[in-house]
Amino acid sequence: MVTGAEMEAAAADSAGGLVGARKKPFPHKGEPCKNCGTPLEGWYCYSCGQNADTHHRSILHLIWETIEGMFHLDGRLANTLPLLFFKPGKLAKDLMEGRIARHAPPFRTFLVALLLFIFAAEHAIHNIRHEIELKEEKEIAALATPAGRKAKADEMRKDAVETRDSRLGAAAEARDEALKEAGADKAEIAADYDERVKKAQDRYAAKIAEADALEKNPNAAAEAKAKIEKRGQDAAEQIRGLDLQDVGAIDESTRKIGEANIGGQHFNVVTPDGAAHKEVKADIDLGGHGGKDGVKNWLKDGLAKAVANPDYYILVMFGWAHRLAVLLLPIVGLSLALVYVNRRQFYIYDHLLVATNLLSFAFLTNAIGMVLPAALIGPWFAILTFWTPINLFQTLRGGYGSTVVGAIFKTLIVWFMSVFAFATLVTGLMVFTLSQM
Repeated sequence: MVTGAEMEAAAADSAGGLVGARKKPFPHKGEPCKNCGTPLEGWYCYSCGQNADTHHRSILHLIWETIEGMFHLDGRLANTLPLLFFKPGKLAKDLMEGRIARHAPPFRTFLVALLLFIFAAEHAIHNIRHEIELKEEKEIAALATPAGRKAKADEMRKDAVETRDSRLGAAAEARDEALKEAGADKAEIAADYDERVKKAQDRYAAKIAEADALEKNPNAAAEAKAKIEKRGQDAAEQIRGLDLQDVGAIDESTRKIGEANIGGQHFNVVTPDGAAHKEVKADIDLGGHGGKDGVKNWLKDGLAKAVANPDYYILVMFGWAHRLAVLLLPIVGLSLALVYVNRRQFYIYDHLLVATNLLSFAFLTNAIGMVLPAALIGPWFAILTFWTPINLFQTLRGGYGSTVVGAIFKTLIVWFMSVFAFATLVTGLMVFTLSQM
C-alpha cells in the first residue's frame, strides 16, 4: 500500500513536469529502484515513491527544483492561495473535514508566509533608512554651495516665522480665554502673556541668527556631516543622562519628559539637574545594577546602545522575530478554541489548522504591502484594515458554520485577542532585544 507520505513525495516530484514534458515510454521496467531496490514498473517506485528517471537536469530545471523544494510550488498551492485570500471559509472547512490532499500543507504555508513577511519587513526598513541617507547626502551636498546654504537659511527663516506666529497666536488665545473667567487676575494674565511672547520672540531671534550664521559659514557641509555621523553617539549620551524617578518622588521643579513601565514598576522619565546627572553617570560608570536602580540603568544602557548602533539592533531583533512569531500560532488557536468551547466536534488540532490559515493570510498580505511602491503602500494597508477582519469573519462563518451574528461576535473577540497578542509580542521583542545589545 502506498502511504500518504509517499503520495506527497510523488506529487512534489511531479512538479518537474511544469518545466518540460516527461517521456511517456518507460524503458527501465524491471530495473531495481536506486533508492530501495524494488523492481520498477513505471516512472515512480510503487514501494518508496521515488522518481525513476536519471535525475539529469538542466541548469534551469535545477533552479526551478530548488525554488519548488523551498516553497513547495506544486499544483496544490495554486488551489490553496485563491481560497486563502477570497474563500477562507471553504479552505478551513476542507482542512477540518480531511480534504487535505488538494491543498498545500497548512503549516508549511504558514512558515513560508512568515519567512516572506520577515524578508519584506527587513526590505522596508532598509528602504526607509536608505531614503533618509540619500536625503541627508543631498542636504550636505547643497550646504557645500553658497546657493544651497542660502536656500537652507531661507527655509529656516520661514519655519522660524511660522513657529513664532503660531506661538504668539496660542499665547493670545490663552490670554483671551483666561480673561473670560470670572474674577480673573488681569495683571497676572498680562504678565504670563508677556512672558510667553518674550519666549517666542527670543526663540525666533535665535533661529534667525542660526540661519544667518549658516548662510555665511563655508564649512557648513563638513559640520553637518560630522553632526550626522555623531548623531547616534550624542543621542546615546542623552539617553544615558536621563533619570528615572518614582512617581511619588518627583517634585514640581523637575522637568518630566516621558513615562516608562519596567518590570511592573512605573517611572517618570526626567532630565536631572547637574548634581543628579553626575550621580547617574557615576552609577552607570561603576556598573550599578542592583535592585530597581539596576533595572533603570539596564534600560538606559540598552536604549543607548540601540540608538548608537541601530543596524545591529535591527539585525538582532529580526534574528529573534521569526521565533517569537511562531508563538502567535498557539495564541490564535487557543482564542478560536475559547470562542468555540461548546462545539465539541472541533478539536485543538482543527483550531490550529484554521490559525495557520489566518496567520498565513495576515503575513502574506502585509508582506505584499511592504514591497509595494511608496504611492500604493497607504491605500493597500487601508484596504487590509477592513479585509483582514472580513477574512476572519468569512473563515468563522464558512469553516465553523457560525451564524452571521455569532460570526461577527466571535470575530471581534478573536481579532482583539490576536491584535493584543501581536502588539505584546512586538513590545516584548523590542525590550528583549535591548538585553541582547
